[in-house]
Amino acid sequence: MCGPGGDGFEGEAADLEAGIWVHGVDYLSGWRDAREAAAQLGDALRLVGVESAGMRLRAASGADGSGVVRLELSPGSAREVAVLARVAAARWGRAG
Repeated sequence: MCGPGGDGFEGEAADLEAGIWVHGVDYLSGWRDAREAAAQLGDALRLVGVESAGMRLRAASGADGSGVVRLELSPGSAREVAVLARVAAARWGRAG
């Protein structure tokens, strides 16, 4: 998410225009799926306390039309997510 008050999905048009489009590939469905997944991920990260100012989520489509979610984190937010992932892995018995 880009920060307080933003919808967090800036730049999708630029992402959609960045690649070569193949006739007959449904890029929009993949992008919509990615947008929904990005919103869910953003909500979950905010619920566990990751600062929205330190993260940016972007929905895009892959070359095959599949959805792609891009997550950019500040170093502080990346550390928070790393701690949360380690706690979850330990809780689920997957710590290495």
